[in-house]
Amino acid sequence: MQVKVIRALIADDEPLAREGIRTLLSAEPDVIVVAECADGAEAVARIGELRPGLVFLDIQMPELNGFEVMRAIGVDAVPAVIFVTAYDQYALEAFHVHAVDYLLKPANEERFAIAMRRARSLLEYEAGRLARGNIASLLASIEHPAPRIARLAVRADGRTLLLKPEDIDHIEAEGNYARVHMRDRTLLIRESLADLERQLDPSRFIRVHRSTILNLERVREIQAMFKGEHVVLTTNGRRFPLSRKYRALLEERLGKRI
Repeated sequence: MQVKVIRALIADDEPLAREGIRTLLSAEPDVIVVAECADGAEAVARIGELRPGLVFLDIQMPELNGFEVMRAIGVDAVPAVIFVTAYDQYALEAFHVHAVDYLLKPANEERFAIAMRRARSLLEYEAGRLARGNIASLLASIEHPAPRIARLAVRADGRTLLLKPEDIDHIEAEGNYARVHMRDRTLLIRESLADLERQLDPSRFIRVHRSTILNLERVREIQAMFKGEHVVLTTNGRRFPLSRKYRALLEERLGKRI
């Protein structure tokens, strides 16, 4: 019985990330890599030219990001797509909701195997058609996100307080609680950082560490440290570590590499 070959394309601006995906694919006997692309514009051109069956698509790339690539080629052009991202598990909620598969950088063998099993199922006609619908709904949710609330409702000291987001300096995790730091006070509330992050406007607040959310208006500068580490300095003189996991999110928000 002849094995059906899956023609794959890798689009990522980081050479090491492309190499990592290529190495993992080398253990898949039915997959051949037909092209590698280093930016979104090249990805659009090569996908249109080669019509691969499977695309590993980085979200954050020069020229066009992964979502813009999908809009440019049209979701019908790719029956199976696996997004590659540095986003954390909470920021990936949209991918779960719309049943689109993804890999967190750096991808490990176990998670890669799961993604490949799903990709193979998506290459079947009916599953592929469903997948394209899921991608279309994902893109629509990104273009027309749910409105953010004007006030943040939190429970503290037996009361429900309505906080103005602009009054918040930063929020830190404290076990199962979160401490909200404001100009004139701090509040300890029984909510997770993930729940608060979903309620806050992502254009105004950024997660820089698994335990810290910052108000972008309070960010003064970002300093490079040793061995690729960075810290974020705020206008009140505080210093917060910027984890590598969240650095890509901040770079995308700022529109430039740090």
